[in-house]
Amino acid sequence: MRTSVLKKPVVRVVLAVVAVALAVGVYWFEPWKLFVDQTVREELPQAAVPTAPVDGSGAPSAPAGPEVLATGTFISHEHDTEGTVKVIKFSDGGRVLRLEGLNTSNGPDLRVWLTDAPVKEGTAGWRVFDDGAHVSLGKLKGNKGDQNYTLPADVDLSKYTSVSIWCDRFDVSFGAAELSR
Repeated sequence: MRTSVLKKPVVRVVLAVVAVALAVGVYWFEPWKLFVDQTVREELPQAAVPTAPVDGSGAPSAPAGPEVLATGTFISHEHDTEGTVKVIKFSDGGRVLRLEGLNTSNGPDLRVWLTDAPVKEGTAGWRVFDDGAHVSLGKLKGNKGDQNYTLPADVDLSKYTSVSIWCDRFDVSFGAAELSR
């Protein structure tokens, strides 16, 4: 009498383990993101316009334009990444980190980090950004396009020299830009 291979307890256990491993792998790696792009087209925010006279003439003062404090160009690390980054200060004192023309891969748990790490080419730069000080500005809004991230008022920009698109799940940089002041 022949028994079906699927009725053997060892085969059932192996199939169950394979099914669980596959489910965990799909959850952890989120492979569908390789085929789905998220494009963001945010405009540069406008500084608050004063409503009260500031110059003593009785008329509201015209706000000064935004000031670019630092700029950088992305290089690729784990994934091809291109685009530029700007740190912009508005007349009301608010600051944003702006990504322009960003083009990188989508991935699980991507963050925008302001860091004190040097930007290094190739695999030498993939994992350096969590070695020192960094500030997470939040989840990456989209892997393509233009987007803004508010800088907290207590962030001392003189301590941070780079920006990384950081995959928090796998502790690796997709791409990074050195900030020039």
